[in-house]
Amino acid sequence: MNMQKSVKGDVLHGILLIVLFSFSAFYIAEFQFVKSLSLSPLIVGIILGMLYANSLRNKLPETWVPGIKFCSKTILRTGVVLYGFRLTFQQVAEVGGNAILVDTIIVCGTLSLGILLGRILKLDRQTALMTSTGSAICGAAAVLGAEPVVRCEAHKTAVAVSTVVIFGTLSMFLYPVAYRMGLLDSLSSMGVAVYTGSSLHEVAHVVGAGNAIDPNGTLGIADTATITKMIRVMMLAPVLLVMSCCIGSAASEAGETGRQKRKITIPWFAVYFLVAIGINSLLSMAWEPATLRPVTDFISNVDTFLLTMAMTALGAETGIEKFKQAGAKPFLLAFGLFLWLVFGGYFITSWIVG
Repeated sequence: MNMQKSVKGDVLHGILLIVLFSFSAFYIAEFQFVKSLSLSPLIVGIILGMLYANSLRNKLPETWVPGIKFCSKTILRTGVVLYGFRLTFQQVAEVGGNAILVDTIIVCGTLSLGILLGRILKLDRQTALMTSTGSAICGAAAVLGAEPVVRCEAHKTAVAVSTVVIFGTLSMFLYPVAYRMGLLDSLSSMGVAVYTGSSLHEVAHVVGAGNAIDPNGTLGIADTATITKMIRVMMLAPVLLVMSCCIGSAASEAGETGRQKRKITIPWFAVYFLVAIGINSLLSMAWEPATLRPVTDFISNVDTFLLTMAMTALGAETGIEKFKQAGAKPFLLAFGLFLWLVFGGYFITSWIVG
């Protein structure tokens, strides 16, 4: 009995450690310098976790590790599900079929190209899938969503997050500059918005770039870009379902004698993610936005904190030596996907939206 209490206490210590780092991440994210870079608490959290992993990690009890792993697994899935309450199916109807088509092509094209480039670079499949998913859908949140399906080591998740953050942040500054220089003049205001929303990595990057392009909101670029981005986020669930089936089938076909074949499993958290979107959509139809906003804001804040805990826990399991082992290949892959999103996204948007 005392042994069980001791184990539970150690797990709780690990969780409380991550909670402490997460509160610190929220505090640091409010610094003006950090805000100017559009770094969310999630990104600050993984940085703090990595700093811990490379400094104090060996000085704390190993018995705390299960608590940290609990945050990077169970808390992660809960956060992904709650993310659905930020979205509604009504948002899809607002931007029209052309934006949905662009998003679909971008997502499918990015995932396909990422797998192909991963093979060319001889990069392990897990890192290639994680990096491609982050670039294709919604950056760090998509990487976190893919982690339970791909089942890779924590340091590979951290590497994938790092790549999408670096190139997503670069894009956030690049797009407004291109717009001011007249390089996007061939696109209409709707085209610029769809291009921005369909090709930037993080939601925060889209919001930052959209507001920089249209600071007064007179052209509606920021709002349309954000909605276009949210449609990409909605694609996370079907992508994870297909990914789970493909990984399960491939593992079964490649099963060796004496080795248990992996069954095709349904990532239920992705299904619950869709259910959360459906509930939020119904509530948005039944209630006035002003009435519903306090509830959705509360869920959003809780969700952001849970995802920050998950990111921090992943960072806490990622030492610098694991980054060295990964080498330059993940960043070369992310750079290739970055070029595809910038140039391929532009031509696809020009062709479909104009």
